[in-house]
Amino acid sequence: MQAGSAAERDVSVLVMTGHPEPVRKQYCDGLLAAFPGLTVNTVDHPSKAGPYIASTQVLLTYGMSMTDDVLRQAVRLRWIHAITTGTDGIDDLPSLRPDVLLTSTRGIHGAPMSEAALMAMLALNRDFPRAVRNRERRAWERWPAKLLDGKTVGIFGVGLIGAALAPKCRALGMRVIGVDPVRASAPGVETMVHWDKALQVIGELDFVVLFIPSSDSNRGIFNLELLSAMKPTAYLINLGRGDVLDDEALIRILKENRIAGAALDVFGEEPLPEDHPFWTIENLIITPHLGGMFDEYPRRALPIIEENMRRFLAGDTKNMINLVVH
Repeated sequence: MQAGSAAERDVSVLVMTGHPEPVRKQYCDGLLAAFPGLTVNTVDHPSKAGPYIASTQVLLTYGMSMTDDVLRQAVRLRWIHAITTGTDGIDDLPSLRPDVLLTSTRGIHGAPMSEAALMAMLALNRDFPRAVRNRERRAWERWPAKLLDGKTVGIFGVGLIGAALAPKCRALGMRVIGVDPVRASAPGVETMVHWDKALQVIGELDFVVLFIPSSDSNRGIFNLELLSAMKPTAYLINLGRGDVLDDEALIRILKENRIAGAALDVFGEEPLPEDHPFWTIENLIITPHLGGMFDEYPRRALPIIEENMRRFLAGDTKNMINLVVH
């Protein structure tokens, strides 16, 4: 007789992510260890969902792996869990039915994203790309490093991730200013200002770190006006979402050397096209959306997924963790 409860045996789960097979297997193995009666299938691309999607009730995925065609075929779908903080790319699809539950993995990204921000600040401040270029041409060149100690960082979007970064910046001797449309305070943030006051403080900042979520109202919100108000010695770091930044404005600002440089981990179009002008700008560090990726991701994500599965199977859907209204 198949192990697991009757409720489990009625549920088919599809793990659909572009992660390597060993990573997908961790989600599969974790769910089956906790709920042995489930049927769990995995695919690495939405084009491979066909054999499973019609019978799937629970879908584990993220925005970059989703298509509206998959949702149209998911006639038995009851719950989508986004293996990310945000649910953009899922909750904006036309075929997402209002009765389909949507949850996220919000709450595990503070450590990796804040460390990615620190890496970018250190790399920009110490001109680490220059060292890499010199290594490739075997050139011995020395220059004085700039310190983070004594500098001012502005965190735009002080959610859980921004709140994780602030104390780490303070520990390095930095002053921290938060810019947020809702939050009034956060540990480690010396001064918090409303987004409407961003232009009044941006000229004080040595680093501008963006953790702004994607939304219709936020698209292109970090624009030429804000970029132009930055100090010429300042750096911009975007680890939130690519569509919040005005790419054309940033290209202009960087090419005219009106800020010292930038580090981008997220882009309006991913993968970044090979002919995109960003690739040719020397004072720009590009990483391929690595900020939230880390080796223990499935281990830290699974407790949220497993607890939500318990509540889902028990019919306690109103109390599922990180439930998103759509």
